[in-house]
Amino acid sequence: MKIFKFGGASVKDAVSVKNVTNILKSEGTANTLVVVSAMGKITNAFEEVIEAYYNKTDQLSEKLGVIEDFHKTIMDDLFDKEDSIYKEIDILLGELSWFLARNTSRRYNYVYDQIICFGELLSTKIVSAYLAKIGVANNWFDVRNYIKTDSNYRDAKVDWNLTQELISKKVDASKLNITQGFIAANDTENTTTLGREGSDYTAGIFAYCLNADNVTIWKDVPGVLNADPRVFEETTLLKQISYEEAIEMAFYGASVIHPKTLQPLQQKEIPLLVRSFVNPKEVGTRISKGSNLEPMIPCFIVKKDQILVSIAALDFSFMVENNISYIFQKLHDYQLKTNLIQNSAISFSICIDNKFNKFDGFYEELKTQFKIDVQKGVDLYTVRHFDDEAIESIEKKGPFLLTQVSKETMQIVLDAK
Repeated sequence: MKIFKFGGASVKDAVSVKNVTNILKSEGTANTLVVVSAMGKITNAFEEVIEAYYNKTDQLSEKLGVIEDFHKTIMDDLFDKEDSIYKEIDILLGELSWFLARNTSRRYNYVYDQIICFGELLSTKIVSAYLAKIGVANNWFDVRNYIKTDSNYRDAKVDWNLTQELISKKVDASKLNITQGFIAANDTENTTTLGREGSDYTAGIFAYCLNADNVTIWKDVPGVLNADPRVFEETTLLKQISYEEAIEMAFYGASVIHPKTLQPLQQKEIPLLVRSFVNPKEVGTRISKGSNLEPMIPCFIVKKDQILVSIAALDFSFMVENNISYIFQKLHDYQLKTNLIQNSAISFSICIDNKFNKFDGFYEELKTQFKIDVQKGVDLYTVRHFDDEAIESIEKKGPFLLTQVSKETMQIVLDAK
């Protein structure tokens, strides 16, 4: 049993869909489950639909039209007009329109999940239909009937016992199965999502529940690189990474691997392969139990547009357990992810990710009890296995605002301006 995950870039147009089908035919389609993301940048397009709908702007119809035109342009290059896929896509778009017309909830995260899921549903319908058209038998299914979660919309937690039971009973692992990444459902059958980039996690969930031999994430890069090529001119392919090292990299924000993906794989020692859909014959990167890193070189992780916050007591008293625990509770309440922590006797500094746009509420609540300095738009560089040359390369990118050093890791906050 093998699990493949194809992201949006791998199905961004008709040529890309054909490339995916060629990879599947080359790799073999028996005993294979394929997880597919929304096509291209269509998740961003759906987020624009959500904003237009939620804020009641007059652009909703236009935004919906962009999504419909995008998918039907791809379909026109893959199918004949009389093919049934056109009706299936119209039905899905009709379900979306029905939700937009009938929904009365003003809970943003709930609305987000009910709308965003259509990106994955549309893409998998098209991929499945094209495989069938060229003679590759496959079984499409709605992942929401298999992966069950709580109701924490936009960042749902998996109900592992129920999910294991459903997948074990309902998935015919001998076939080629096509399903969606990123989305799931709660006990009232409302759609939930597993967090942005959660399609990798979906693949890990199925691998765990089906005891797969391996998981392959197909990317537009040769594998896991030691740095983001958009930020660093020179990068190196990492041929082997241990689970522990990969989890460390994911924790600090490495974008190739979703932070939650590796944990279920590690429990059953299922290897994760990161391979290129551009050059599918290349071996890529293997993440498994074994050598820590091959080759052993510095690895750079960059998180842009962070907020650096320095907090001190108004009376200059020590920043001790009661103060710090209160601050962490508020960070949790406002869904602010902490990527760096540093404290001294009278101050406490954190670098945070404002993913859910709730920082202003956090700031307003804390400023009544603490002195707070805020610097927005900073960059956070994390260097695993750093050396002098690695640090020098970052010094060229801007002045350091804060540094934090441990045995294997150095974190640096830079003024991005």
